[in-house]
Amino acid sequence: MKIKLVMPRMMDQEFTLLPLNLAMLAALTPPEIEVSIVDEAVEKINFDERVDLAGISCTTTVASRTYEIAAEYRKRGVKVVLGGTHPTLIPQESIKYADSVCIGEAEGLWKEILADFGSGKLKRFYRHDGYCSLEGLPIPRRDLFGKKHYLPIDGIQVSRGCPFACDFCAVTTIFGHKYRLRPTKDVLAEIETLERRHVFFYDDNIVGNPRRSKELFRALIPYNKRWIGQASTTVIKDPELPKLMAKSGCKGLFVGFESLSEENLKRSHKGHNNPKQYKEVVKRLHDQGIAISGAFVFGLDDDDISVFERTLEFAMDAKLDVAQFNWLTPYPGTPTYNQLKAEGRLIKNEWWSAGSGLGTETGEAVVFRPKMMSADELQEGSRWVRRNFYSTSSILRRFFGKSRLSLNRLSLFDLILYATFNRGYRAQYARE
Repeated sequence: MKIKLVMPRMMDQEFTLLPLNLAMLAALTPPEIEVSIVDEAVEKINFDERVDLAGISCTTTVASRTYEIAAEYRKRGVKVVLGGTHPTLIPQESIKYADSVCIGEAEGLWKEILADFGSGKLKRFYRHDGYCSLEGLPIPRRDLFGKKHYLPIDGIQVSRGCPFACDFCAVTTIFGHKYRLRPTKDVLAEIETLERRHVFFYDDNIVGNPRRSKELFRALIPYNKRWIGQASTTVIKDPELPKLMAKSGCKGLFVGFESLSEENLKRSHKGHNNPKQYKEVVKRLHDQGIAISGAFVFGLDDDDISVFERTLEFAMDAKLDVAQFNWLTPYPGTPTYNQLKAEGRLIKNEWWSAGSGLGTETGEAVVFRPKMMSADELQEGSRWVRRNFYSTSSILRRFFGKSRLSLNRLSLFDLILYATFNRGYRAQYARE
């Protein structure tokens, strides 16, 4: 039996990391089955290659491309299994384009899917009764990617789930409302197999369980890794956390600030964010030599056109190293999507479909009607912030405006990191 695992391309990918989910699927595949991976971000799919089964990972923003790939394989008599966030959120749509849909996490289901396929009894849907254990997971098959063109950073995941319930986020819908943790010994065993010094933690919140996080950070110190991860603004509640992160090799964090409006945060059930503390979050992390990539969402119900100038001013004053300024995307299955649909504010209910004309794969269009501005104003305002934040003068001003303490902590790697990400986002947004 020959299986092809496929990652559809997300348009305008400036920074490409190895798709860890496919590497894990490959590791879960029994050794007697031949498995290979194709990632459209770095190579073309050869649909004429002989394959028995195609497993395609699908997010909402690449749903239309996923369905195109599935159709090409099925035309050639290849059975198709769809999995990932989009099929999990709306499996009844996804099954129209596939022979089978994996709902939720593949661990605990993938071997059953393969066994059923081998015996000619492939079911339409596979799902867990709950959530899978993260103990004893195999080491992802990174070897299957060879020398393909990814960022020279190894990815790893140590937890899943989130206790927060932010209305516009699908994480809890897919992975549950509490943190599930891999045993530290399992994480370290995987760390020891990584060839590169630089690591990215895929976790949605690497400090979600502070006690466990500190245990992990202490254990990482002897490995002399340099790592980047994602964290909530609650990272500064425990003064020891930023210090341990820095000692363990943390060089950058993606932080979801989301909005400067307390009303927006309250309505979105993201009350653990406090805009009054944002600059303190940045300062404390910068003082430890940790760069910040801030994330902001425009178009929430308390946003009028003044939000763009106010957010840009904050991002500049706080000396954020990089930032993402995105308009709200209502993902199916989230409270935000359900609210906008009920209020008749979606421009098209199935905005991700190929026939929507909304250019969702490239992020070209707002897909809903904002409350206090037009869709065009939201789109153009977001782009105005991006252009200004990534102007040459802004990049220089943010870098040299840092405190002497944080500048003294910078290494050559930090400088390269700053330059690479600013240049990359500048190039990406210049194509808009």
